[in-house]
Amino acid sequence: MSQLSLIRLKIYRTVARQLHGRVPCWVCGEHVTLEDATLEHIHPRAEGGSGHQENLAISHAACNHRRHAQAPAGVAGTDA
Repeated sequence: MSQLSLIRLKIYRTVARQLHGRVPCWVCGEHVTLEDATLEHIHPRAEGGSGHQENLAISHAACNHRRHAQAPAGVAGTDA
C-alpha cells in the first residue's frame, strides 16, 4: 500500500470516528464510501498548497476530478 493510500485511509477513519461513521465529501457534502474516497487538496498544490495533512480532505473521486477540471480563477471566459 502506498504512502498516499495510508494517509487517505488514516484521514477517512479519523473523520468517520469523529462523525459517527459519516464521512462527508469536502466538495458536495454527501457521504463518501471508503472505496470512492480520494484525497482532495483544500488549497491546490498548483496554487502553492502543500501536501501536509492539514491541507487534505476526503472527497468523491468524481467531485475531485470535476473540481480540478474547471479552468483556474481569473482565466478569460470563466465565471470564477
